[in-house]
Amino acid sequence: MRVVVKVGTSTLAHAQTGRINIRRMENLCKVLSDIKNAGHDVILVSSGAIGMGMGKLGLNEKPTLLSEKQAAASVGQCELMYTYDKLFGEYNHTVGQILVTGADIQNEDRRINFMNTIEKLLEMKALPVINENDTIATDEIVIGDNDTLGAVVSKTIHSNLYIILSDIEGLYTCDPHSNPDAKLIHEVTEIDDSIFALAGGSSTKVGTGGMVTKLEAARIVTEAGCDMIIANGKNPNILYDIIEGKSVGTRFIGKRGVI
Repeated sequence: MRVVVKVGTSTLAHAQTGRINIRRMENLCKVLSDIKNAGHDVILVSSGAIGMGMGKLGLNEKPTLLSEKQAAASVGQCELMYTYDKLFGEYNHTVGQILVTGADIQNEDRRINFMNTIEKLLEMKALPVINENDTIATDEIVIGDNDTLGAVVSKTIHSNLYIILSDIEGLYTCDPHSNPDAKLIHEVTEIDDSIFALAGGSSTKVGTGGMVTKLEAARIVTEAGCDMIIANGKNPNILYDIIEGKSVGTRFIGKRGVI
C-alpha cells in the first residue's frame, strides 16, 4: 500500500506554546517507521514550521504579516527537520526533505520534477517529508494549506490512501465543540453541498486548516480514486488500526476505476 500521511500543527505542537510535543512526535515517527518496515510506501506531509518557529521565537499568536510568517517558518523548519531526522534515524530510516510552493505544483515541468523526486526517494527506501515552502511563498504562489498539498501529492503519485491526522475525530453532523449531540460520520460516499454545510473553521490558534480545507482535499483525492481518512492524531497508534482496515474517524470513499 502507498500511504500519504498529513500531520497538522495541532498534532505536532503543544497548543499553548507552539513547541514540539515530544512524546507525540516520538510515537508518530515510531509508528510510521513500523508501517514502513511492514513494506508500505510512506510519504509524510508535515505542517508545523510556523508553529514551531512561533514557539522558538516566543510568539503567542500566529503572525499576520507575510514577512513575519516567513521568518517564523525559517526558524521552525530547522527544528522540524532536525527532529524528524533524529527520530526516524533511531529506527534506521532516512528522511528526505521536499519544500514546495504553488508554482511547483502548477507548472507542469516543475510538478514532474517534484514527483520524480518523490518516486526516487521511495525507490531508495527513504521517507519523503513534504511541506509547503512558507519561507519564500507569497500570496501569488502559495498552496494555502497542507491538507491540499497532501491531496495533490496523493493524486499525482496514485496513493491508495490519504490520512489526515488532526485535532478532531473526523466529520460530525454538527460542531462537537459546541453541541454535545454531535455524531461522528463514519463514511462519506458523496461530497456534495450538504457535506460542506457541516464544516466549520479552524479550531486552533497555531494551525491554518479547518474542516472546509479537509473536505476540499477529500474531493480532490476521491475523484482520483483514492480513499481519505480524517482521524484524531493525539494517539499516533491509531495509524495501525487504519492500515489494518478498521473503522477509524471518517473515511471518504474514492471513486473506483479512476486510477
